[in-house]
Amino acid sequence: MRRREFLMSVAATGAMAGLAGSAHAQDRPFTFTSWGGALSNAEKEAFIDPFGTLKGIPVVNTSPTETAKIKAMVQAGKVEWDLVDVGGRTVWQGGKEGFLESLDLARIPNAAKLEKGWVSPFGVATSTGASIIAWSKTAFPEAGPQSWAEFWDVKRFPGARGLYKYFYYNYEAALLAAGVKREEVFPYTTEKADMALGKIKELKPSVSVWWGAGAQPPQLLSTGELALSSAWSGRMLAAEAEGAPVGHTYNDGIAWANWWVIPKGSPNRDLAHEAIDFALAEEQQAKLLTLKTYGPVLGSATAGADAETARILVMAPDNVKNMLILNEEEANKYSYEYEEKWNQLMLG
Repeated sequence: MRRREFLMSVAATGAMAGLAGSAHAQDRPFTFTSWGGALSNAEKEAFIDPFGTLKGIPVVNTSPTETAKIKAMVQAGKVEWDLVDVGGRTVWQGGKEGFLESLDLARIPNAAKLEKGWVSPFGVATSTGASIIAWSKTAFPEAGPQSWAEFWDVKRFPGARGLYKYFYYNYEAALLAAGVKREEVFPYTTEKADMALGKIKELKPSVSVWWGAGAQPPQLLSTGELALSSAWSGRMLAAEAEGAPVGHTYNDGIAWANWWVIPKGSPNRDLAHEAIDFALAEEQQAKLLTLKTYGPVLGSATAGADAETARILVMAPDNVKNMLILNEEEANKYSYEYEEKWNQLMLG
């Protein structure tokens, strides 16, 4: 082989190696992690697999999300996840504690189309869901509670209840149950947090399950182990679509977003930025409409929804007008400052 041909061959090999390295650094594919269940299925179908096809790279979808695991990976310098769906509270926690990459929003131009509250320096919202009131149709064949005040009414709606195992979501539900107006739930104050704890303590004798996984409420309501529970909207919609004997309402629901973040030190940081921007494209956001679990965060993507689909979209005008939109930054504050008091309440 002549010297010029040899050098060209070496250059070509190096270029291919560079492309392979950018596609799956550290000899592993681009890895996306989410919560599992209906949400992971929706993200896989609408976002991650199409992104892999577009880029011509292998992708891996894993679950479940664990904030503690992200922190441990970063601290050990062995980051195995490139892009992670987290609760909004983790976005602010990760920024404060330094385990998330600071986003270069210039590389996520589609984020400019979102409402201001759905974008932060360390995470961007890509879909919407809600914490809602759900019930067993065996216990309540007609309909269950239509507000958190009714959820707290154990005489009118008797039976075992399920609540989320953290103060997150419960702060809001308890204050709404206590009669606080939606527009007054935030900003968080110690007076409001103490009021919420008192309200939860009042209901605690009727709470038999403090759930941590989204699959628990629909399963426990289906079997009749629970009569009522807070639940994630996408999980309930998926269960109902499968014929489970459960019901729900969006009335008094707590609307939130699914946030995508990049663990600090991800070898695929550039690809992760591209994936976030891809997920926010109107065409990809619109794919969520056909999946009928978690809805678009991009308002224009809901324009093509038919009446049946609009009925289950958190951000549809007829739904969101009766809901509280979670302030993630405030939620991070009360979760952090009231962690000890919350743990005491759980142990008491």
